[in-house]
Order: sequence, then structure tokens, then C-alpha cells
Amino acid sequence: MVVLILIAQTATCRVLNKIDEISIVETPLHVAAAAGQTEFATKIMMLKPSFARKLNPNGLTSLLLAMHNKNTLLVRKLLHVHKDLVCAQGRGGVNPLHYAAQKGNLLLLAEFLRICHKSIEDVTSQNETALHVALKNDMFHAFQLLVGWLRRAWFKNARFWKAGVLNWPDLDSNTVLHIAASKNQLQASSFNYVFYSKK
Repeated sequence: MVVLILIAQTATCRVLNKIDEISIVETPLHVAAAAGQTEFATKIMMLKPSFARKLNPNGLTSLLLAMHNKNTLLVRKLLHVHKDLVCAQGRGGVNPLHYAAQKGNLLLLAEFLRICHKSIEDVTSQNETALHVALKNDMFHAFQLLVGWLRRAWFKNARFWKAGVLNWPDLDSNTVLHIAASKNQLQASSFNYVFYSKK
């Protein structure tokens, strides 16, 4: 019986290693995340941590799949094992912070910023920051949270980041202030003004 178990484990390891050699693939971790199988996904993640950064054929990481399925418990468990997943980009350069800003998920936004403050400077393939994404999707509360976090930022070069992120142009040369004005989001425009006037 023990011999059969060892053979099965060896075969499983070989299969997982073969999957790991493929750059874009639907891994067992993707399948578990899509199915909401938190416990199984956690075990796969611990067995094969490299699966966490892999993109499936739709360009999604397992963390983005868990977010898409609103499985916050799995998101937190994946981050507990692999904190740098906050910066892992999927299709279009979207990372979990961008996705949380797009959906207006304030709890995950705050958690992602706490885990990896540098994710605030990540941009999508459209050169958009999480602030751009929040405004373009009419998620003003997410925008407020991000700007408020920038105002309170204490880390090295925080002042540079504040100015850089708020003035960052997307591919159409629009900053967040341009987007706020074009969408007639006066609250966002005035919030941006308040940010700059209280340096």
C-alpha cells in the first residue's frame, strides 16, 4: 500500500512539474480558484508556489480569478502564502490593486496597499494607475481611499510618489484630474485640489 502511495505521489509531482514548464496554462490552482475550492487551492499553492504567478489562457492569475469570484477568503489565504502576488499582473497589465479599484472593493484595496505599497505605482498596458481605473469605472470611494492613502504615506520617497502618481498620464495623456473633469466628477477634482493645497 505504501509503495502505491509513493508511486502516485511521484506521478503527481511529475505532472505538476510538466505543467510548471508551460508559461501560459490552466493550472490546478486556477481550477481550484475558479471553483471556489479554498482548501484545495491553498494546498496546491503550498505544494507548487510557482503556479500562483502563472497566467491561464484568459490572462488571469489565480488571485485575480479568486477576486473575480468574490472569494475574499481564498484571496487572503493566497496572499498569506505569497504576499508578492499583489504585484502580479494579468491580462492588460492589470494587478489585484487595479482590479479592486475597478470593482470598488475598499477592504481589499486597503489590504493590498498594506501588503505592497509599491503596487500604487503599477500601471496597466494602457498606462493607467489604480487611480485612473477607479475614476474610469466611477468608483469614487475607491479613488478617495487611494488618494487618502497617498496623503498619509510615510515611506521613503512618498512625496515623489504622491506627485508622480497623481500626475501620471495614461496612453491618452490624461491624468486623474483630466479624467475627473471629463466625467464631470467634481468631487474627485476638488479632492485632487485639496490634496495639492495641503502639502
